[in-house]
Amino acid sequence: MTTSDTPIIRVPAMNKKSLLILWAGCILGFLAIIPYSYTLNGMTFTSDDLLSTGMLVAAVQNIMLFGLVILTGLYVARRVNLGTPILDGLTKKEVVGDKVRAMLLPAILMGVIGAVIIILLDSYAFGPSLGAEMQLLGISLPETVNPPAWQGFLASFYGGINEEVLLRLFALTLIGAIGAAVFKKMDQKLPAGIFWIANILAAVLFGLGHLPTTAAIGLPMDLLVVTRAIVLNGLLGIGFGWLYWKYGLESAMLSHFSADIVLHVLAPLLVTLIM
Repeated sequence: MTTSDTPIIRVPAMNKKSLLILWAGCILGFLAIIPYSYTLNGMTFTSDDLLSTGMLVAAVQNIMLFGLVILTGLYVARRVNLGTPILDGLTKKEVVGDKVRAMLLPAILMGVIGAVIIILLDSYAFGPSLGAEMQLLGISLPETVNPPAWQGFLASFYGGINEEVLLRLFALTLIGAIGAAVFKKMDQKLPAGIFWIANILAAVLFGLGHLPTTAAIGLPMDLLVVTRAIVLNGLLGIGFGWLYWKYGLESAMLSHFSADIVLHVLAPLLVTLIM
């Protein structure tokens, strides 16, 4: 039974236009990363590959997967005050300039500075031990481990869009909502404690999600390699998660894209110039 003193909580309806825009972005992100993926696996990408049976099957699988992920993420996010505030505002023809300005600098700075920290950690904390291990095991990385900058640029869209949809909009939101349901905190802003647990778990998943690529280039799946993947990617993932909680998914996407531009475009170009 309710009384007049009981607050009425209105859960916003899911924005279908935002869903469709995110879905289209994920489809474009999948297409954009194809050349990068081919190079990492030592294959040469041609336009004919786009029409191959394997590619068409992969495309259908990704379209269905991300459609389900976005639908679930947006449906649950509205129950814990998360989501896509800028995109929702634009689709409703609202003024979103203040929201964009608020998140722009923090998102870009976190992505760029985070990427630089990752490069330094990889070079000086993990690099020497990993190099010694590879030498001991007689492993040498293929030249394709560093795809050209233009492929890295295209792949950055996959990181900024698809990975943020999967790890933040879906995984972080779902974990956070489960925690909120357990502690009866649904239909309100996600409490800090629940958020940080969800954020760390999603960041760990983000790190583990990079292991298949690491294995594909020939690195052993031992403690050092797994720890490296979790730490390097997890640190960035925690930052992206905080941005998502603070400003919305768009800020996490922009930050992730900025980090990938540094890691996969600017860093390779700098190495090429130095060498």
